[in-house]
Amino acid sequence: MILPVVCFVLGAAASLLAIRYFTHMFQLNAYKPKVQLKWLWHNSPRLWGQILLLVLAVYGWRQPLNETVLATAFVLAGWGMRPRKAKKPLVYTHRVDRLLLTVLTLTAAGFYAGWKIALFWLPLTYAAIPLLLLLADYINMPFEAWRRHTYIVKARKILKACPDLTVIGITGSYGKTSVKYYLNTLLQAQFNSLMTPESYNTPMGVVKTIRGQLKPYHEVFVCEMGAQNVGDIKELCGIAGPRHGIITALGQQHLESFKSQENIIKTKYELADALPEDGFLLLNGDNELIRANPPRHRFMTYGLNNENDYRASDVKVSSRGTAFTLHTPDGQSCDFQTALLGEHNIVNLTGALAMCHLLGIPLTALKPRLLKITAVPHRLQLIDHGSFAVIDDGFNSNPNGTQAALRTLSLFDDYKIMITPGMVELGEAQETLNREFGQNAARICDYVILVGEKQTRPIARGLADAGFPAEKLYIAESLKDGLEHAHALKTERKKIILLENDLPDNY
Repeated sequence: MILPVVCFVLGAAASLLAIRYFTHMFQLNAYKPKVQLKWLWHNSPRLWGQILLLVLAVYGWRQPLNETVLATAFVLAGWGMRPRKAKKPLVYTHRVDRLLLTVLTLTAAGFYAGWKIALFWLPLTYAAIPLLLLLADYINMPFEAWRRHTYIVKARKILKACPDLTVIGITGSYGKTSVKYYLNTLLQAQFNSLMTPESYNTPMGVVKTIRGQLKPYHEVFVCEMGAQNVGDIKELCGIAGPRHGIITALGQQHLESFKSQENIIKTKYELADALPEDGFLLLNGDNELIRANPPRHRFMTYGLNNENDYRASDVKVSSRGTAFTLHTPDGQSCDFQTALLGEHNIVNLTGALAMCHLLGIPLTALKPRLLKITAVPHRLQLIDHGSFAVIDDGFNSNPNGTQAALRTLSLFDDYKIMITPGMVELGEAQETLNREFGQNAARICDYVILVGEKQTRPIARGLADAGFPAEKLYIAESLKDGLEHAHALKTERKKIILLENDLPDNY
């Protein structure tokens, strides 16, 4: 009688660890069943514990299971699912709590069958946990939809009670978070403004900001709008009701979920379609796709090109910051200085300055506010440690972002090291774009550290194409391994380390 009890205890412990792990991955995959199933397919080596217990379940269906073997299998499977330090830990939200309750109920039912009917139900239940999690999500779906609708209605009521509030929507394939931070800082020269924090750019993130932070004294609400599918921006506009908008770029980010470039363009321009006729729409005029696909709504452009309505010129970039001159459509010009690095940041600043000018803030009032702007965390953030420096561009990577990061790295005379796991979510173009990334890096970097052998193969090929020395390339198992290797390198010059992208634990 002791061995069956031991099997149940060990099975329960292993199941709890597995449920926690797969729930974490489901959260990182944005609670999307299709994305989770694809992740399971591409990460089948991580499912060795499920496979092992499934084999035992099939065997136990035909013949009595050896309880010692089953207990040992649960120990091994549980060890494989033991908690590890995560880059982005599981957040125990109310939704996660409800999901855990449902999947634990389903798992308990399987274990009950193992106790009352046949022992093979124990390993079968453990093996099925990834699918039980998706079943639990399906069971909870009606309640989650009702809860989501209720919160959206409450958020709309709060906005309706603020008739004088000006809402500015910001979207784009990249650059939207930076522009949001810059704009919010600059607006405070004249307005009491609120922005969606961090990378809150989903319906529930926007709703949470409105319900928890928006107050009657706020005059401007800067709302970041993210998207991975057609209709996402339209939904966000239906919640926030933007009066003005900024579209920072059209690119290939999330091409895997959008399926086509046309869908990306259509979705980003849902912001333009939602604006009133007298609303201001600002577009990044340096972006080729925007120039080639102008929206129907009246718009103005910003950037570095001479054809833009708001134009930055005389850009002088150094490792200490950037100076530039802003020109406005009404003939004004003003010199600005910022601690931000790189020309792409000047493009983003120009968009933020342009919106402030359109809202009536004098350019001279914006100069001291600009000096207060620091790099958005993990977006080309320069951190000097004395003996070495880090350019933290770890939030995410896209083709334009990697080029900007490499241009910024080239400004330094130090020993240039890049650590990267490469770019993801680029669909069929991913391999080609990563190979080009490697070719570009070879021209600037003194040493390259690639994190993860499999997904970085195209970058390694690109480095080889450009003649980058093989002895200057290191393949790291993890970011921690890569950083330790970078610090161990012996160099005569000070080291500058570019952290380009930092993939979460589901990659």
